[in-house]
Order: sequence, then structure tokens, then C-alpha cells
Amino acid sequence: MDSLPCQGCKGLCCGPVPITEQDFKRIRIKVKSMPAKTRLALEKQPRHYGTCIFYDLNQDKCGIHSARPEICRAFGYYQSLVCFRKPELAAKKNWLPADKPIGTLSIDITWKSF
Repeated sequence: MDSLPCQGCKGLCCGPVPITEQDFKRIRIKVKSMPAKTRLALEKQPRHYGTCIFYDLNQDKCGIHSARPEICRAFGYYQSLVCFRKPELAAKKNWLPADKPIGTLSIDITWKSF
């Protein structure tokens, strides 16, 4: 499977990010395992309203990639979640979450939630 050309996007496509209870649990484990210095550096980065609180602007990549939400895993590969830089990858029909979202990262669910 081709990968997305995320370098240079600075996380602007990463939001809003609705998450499920399962996503929240997976992210919480990831955040708790982060070294305090790494977490603080990520937490203190300025954000555009509604963009993901976990996008690492300094590294230009997802700060929780191995624990990223299901919607992020689907992004770019479904017609309802098209990557504007590589739209041809969106060959699958519209994506729907397996579970009902419990909130949106950076709006309902913030660093204080973790």
C-alpha cells in the first residue's frame, strides 16, 4: 500500500479528529509511556484550532503514530477522507467508525484528559 505524503503538511489535515473509547484507551497508554520531556514538548506546541493535539509540528509527523485513532489510520484511503496531495489513494468507499465517537481531540478531549 502506498503511503501518504505527509511531510510538509504540518498537521493541517489532522483535524478535527473524532475518537472512540478504544482510541482514547490506546492513546492514554501511549501518552503515559512518553518521557515527561517529550510529552511536555508536544503539549506546548502552538496549534491551529481544531487540529490534532498530538501532531508534532517540530518533527512534522504524528506524535502518537503507533496509537493513532482509527480515523487517522483510514485517512487518505477512503473517499470521505481524501488526502489532497494524493487523492488517487482514496479508492475505498466512505469510512465509518466501528464505534460511536466519544469526542474530538483538541476540542472536547485535551491534554488534561490524559
